[in-house]
Amino acid sequence: MNKQTGRILVTGVTGLVGARLLPRLVEAGFDCLALVRGNKEVPEGVTAVQGDLLDPSSLTGVMDKVVAIIHLAAVFRTQDTDLIWKSNLDGTRNLIAAVKEQAPGARFIMASTAHVYNGNNPHPGREDDLVSPEHAYPASKVAAEQALRGSGLNWSILRFPFVYGDGDGHLQMLPKHTAGWHPAMKISTIHHKDIAVAVRIAIAGAMDGRIVNITDEAPMSVYELMQITGERMASSAEPLVNPWHLHVDGSLARRLGFRVAVRTVYQAAQEGLL
Repeated sequence: MNKQTGRILVTGVTGLVGARLLPRLVEAGFDCLALVRGNKEVPEGVTAVQGDLLDPSSLTGVMDKVVAIIHLAAVFRTQDTDLIWKSNLDGTRNLIAAVKEQAPGARFIMASTAHVYNGNNPHPGREDDLVSPEHAYPASKVAAEQALRGSGLNWSILRFPFVYGDGDGHLQMLPKHTAGWHPAMKISTIHHKDIAVAVRIAIAGAMDGRIVNITDEAPMSVYELMQITGERMASSAEPLVNPWHLHVDGSLARRLGFRVAVRTVYQAAQEGLL
């Protein structure tokens, strides 16, 4: 699906993941369209198309010669649960309807989250686990996943854990969100560079009809992650409750050909990739 074989439509191009994925897709030779609202700038080599996922009429005609959709757009950094549900579920439904009408043969790849897994899982989160998240963001993503799976389109769903790197500041924000966390709690992570690797594999069709966890090779304790950011976290030898929370099983992705370039957060720090 390079410039000779078809276009890719990407949503959420100004977000944490999209802003770093889109230039990598262009560099790899893909012909990319970016769905944007207003006059937002897009990277060189990308064609901007105007559209709003919450306005179905604005999506008419945006998928000319599109052979794949990378759906990254989502809302989660807000206390407005109505906005979360409207953006993540209704927006996805509107996009699905537009794809079915304009490009029914296209491959639809949607980003989801490892937060869908239950906090008391008895093992690292696996794609076939039953999920019933309580918070609005993961619950809305599960509902969006279900809408896509039942759409009749050619779909794949990539569940990302904690995303970091490329100067996104996400790792540096971790201390603001870990109040009450046990320092020995380990979370799975993925670098932006490897999200691009996974998306390219999905574009090629290896993940069709599957939900796939995309994670690196070494879940790390929040204590260690804090140290990497230069912060200190109080030590504790108390028993760790729910030891598999936010820790996901990445074995399926490996079986489908996914190989990480940034194996650990330590490697990213050593190579200046944070």
